[in-house]
Amino acid sequence: MAREIKIGNRMVGDGHPAYVIAEIGINHNGDLETAKQMIDAAVHAGVDAVKFQKRTPEVATPPEQQKQMRETPWGYITYLEYRHKVEFTAEQYREIDLFCKERNIPWMVSVWDEPSVDFMEKFDTPAYKIPSASLTDHKLLKYARKTGKPLIISTGMSTMQQIHKAVKAVGDGNLVIMHCTSTYPCEPEELNLKMVETLRNEFPSTPIGYSGHEVGLVPSSIAVALGACMVERHLTLDRAMWGSDQAASVEPGGFERLVKYIRVAEASVGDGVKKVYESEKSSMKKLRRVNDE
Repeated sequence: MAREIKIGNRMVGDGHPAYVIAEIGINHNGDLETAKQMIDAAVHAGVDAVKFQKRTPEVATPPEQQKQMRETPWGYITYLEYRHKVEFTAEQYREIDLFCKERNIPWMVSVWDEPSVDFMEKFDTPAYKIPSASLTDHKLLKYARKTGKPLIISTGMSTMQQIHKAVKAVGDGNLVIMHCTSTYPCEPEELNLKMVETLRNEFPSTPIGYSGHEVGLVPSSIAVALGACMVERHLTLDRAMWGSDQAASVEPGGFERLVKYIRVAEASVGDGVKKVYESEKSSMKKLRRVNDE
């Protein structure tokens, strides 16, 4: 069985270029113009899609956190009020939808709750992402699955048993599983990139990707060399901007390099079959003293 699925107009999986997602998330801080600048930066970098996060604050925010006070750019407000500040309305998402169509780039979201799935069904996005925090919410997984769209599930802060249960809840078809460590930013020692290979062995018919929160670009390229067919990294206009995800994000110039590094990594892996390349033959003729056919 081929390890590939179709997301929008693109095939994703073994034998296809890695599908690169620029995760805008909530790094726009609720500002539509900032979001548009980020979309333009993503297009310029050559990514395959941009992604936002969609929550219904009253549903997705744990009750014990809702009334906690927080210092924000909007003043000293409750965590629930803050969550509302960084959510876009249906009208704003319509503007994002139009903007992305004009720029010819697909967009999608992470859905954090069932009402968010209903909200997003107004839009023709190519897939739904289930964030690591919701991996164990099988009700949400099944609800998103009912839409018929491909699912991308992240596996941060989860055990292998929890990953297996999530995959069992939705089936291993029309699915991408993303290796992830949910630390922002994440130290190299905890990235555990060999999990890409582990997940490929555990789920032989399912494309495996990598959602990274590290500082720097090298680990994401290594993940592709290890078999990741999708890479998601957070994008920001400036890592010094306010917000919990900014420090683990990549600025526009870095995102351009990231895409280039990923393309070099996948071109470099090869097929593992030893051969003498045409380009080597002139060196062989000039440098080799003893011929052994």
